[in-house]
Amino acid sequence: MAVLAACSSDGGAATNTTNDAPANFNVVQRFPNAPLFTPGEVRLPVSLSDGQTLATTGPATLSGHIETVDGTKVTDLVATFRSDGIVVPYYEVRVQLTEPQGYTLRLDGDDGAGAAFQVFEAKQILTPVTGTKLPPFDTPTVDNHRGVEPYCSLTPEPCPLHDVTLREALTSGKKICYLIGTPAHCQTGTCTPGLEFLVAEHARAGADVVMIHADVYADDKATTVAPAIDALKVDYEPIIYFCDTTGVIVDRLDGVWDRAELRERMDLFLTA
Repeated sequence: MAVLAACSSDGGAATNTTNDAPANFNVVQRFPNAPLFTPGEVRLPVSLSDGQTLATTGPATLSGHIETVDGTKVTDLVATFRSDGIVVPYYEVRVQLTEPQGYTLRLDGDDGAGAAFQVFEAKQILTPVTGTKLPPFDTPTVDNHRGVEPYCSLTPEPCPLHDVTLREALTSGKKICYLIGTPAHCQTGTCTPGLEFLVAEHARAGADVVMIHADVYADDKATTVAPAIDALKVDYEPIIYFCDTTGVIVDRLDGVWDRAELRERMDLFLTA
């Protein structure tokens, strides 16, 4: 299963912005290469590369645009540099797209290729999409691991987001954050900091939001995918679903996020 461009610890050092991007840079997608996007707001995290390595510094913002596959410009964009607490930074791009079709993200100064992606009709996507209800599932808890060992692969101690199941949370009448990710087996360095940032937000939000983490593998050798993955039919990680008090997904983060972006999305989520 291609899941699981899984993720190991990344050290968590923030990087600084500079005035310059690499000359004629490649746009490297940090969003999943899977059917994910539907009409509406589309979040496209990307990094820059000189063709050999990913850039760890760059301008605070970059301008660009979205175009269709035939090169027709659809909308302008501003990409925001994100590096708070992560080793490899990314640029956050958010655009409104209304038509299901193929697009290319272009940044000023790139190599001409940009990053291609597809917007689908919601009915074409198997995983839960924004605006639909998150399906209930009995995620592993401290008291009942449900065959997932370890039930949380964060080290040196499991995270505190395993007190209740997702099914229980969805009947609580509270807002929910549901993170899927595997700190112990992550190859992209995003799951551990992503989970640690959410744990910090859990402490800040207190009882106002139910937060749950589900690991990706059912064994410590990462040979068997955990039931939580099959339940949502996802094939990438990490993900955070933000659900309102009725269980409807109102926001999400996919692939990579830094401390600051998560804090900003949480602020919007808490005040909505």
